[in-house]
Amino acid sequence: MRLVFIYGMPATGKLTVAQELAKLTGYKLFHNHMVVDLLLSSFEFGSAQFVRLREKIWLGVFREAARANVPGLIFTFNPEKTVGAGFVAQAVETVANGGGRVDFVELVCPLDELRGRMASESRLKYRKLASLELFDKLEADGVFDTAHMPKAAVTIDTSVTAPAEAAEQIRSSLMLAD
Repeated sequence: MRLVFIYGMPATGKLTVAQELAKLTGYKLFHNHMVVDLLLSSFEFGSAQFVRLREKIWLGVFREAARANVPGLIFTFNPEKTVGAGFVAQAVETVANGGGRVDFVELVCPLDELRGRMASESRLKYRKLASLELFDKLEADGVFDTAHMPKAAVTIDTSVTAPAEAAEQIRSSLMLAD
């Protein structure tokens, strides 16, 4: 199994690009808000229960997809401080133990552009961070630091690259099935 692990700050277009990549490759899309939204129905964001279950579900899906020989899975991820320090390494190990590999893709975008995208309708639809005030506070506090992430095989600036073009760049750079 190939796990295409797309990460970046809020509003970089991870889900939009992932949707385009899924169309190009036929890979299944497992965006992080599927689990976040599920858990928000019962737990506060960042609570011990929320964090533990979120990572357990994410890793469980990776493990079962590898066991089921799913050819490819696209995962969207926002590195932030409520995610356990060892999660990314556990994800790589889980997929590798199932005979697969992880390809990291980073989406970047200038801060002013991110701020302009913050309250978009697509963000509200998935209960994503949409408050500019909260985004600015979290960003100033270093919550979205990606320094601990593995080096990306592909990095794309979504302020100058359309989602379909970004997906094609990912597909061709990683030599994914089409």
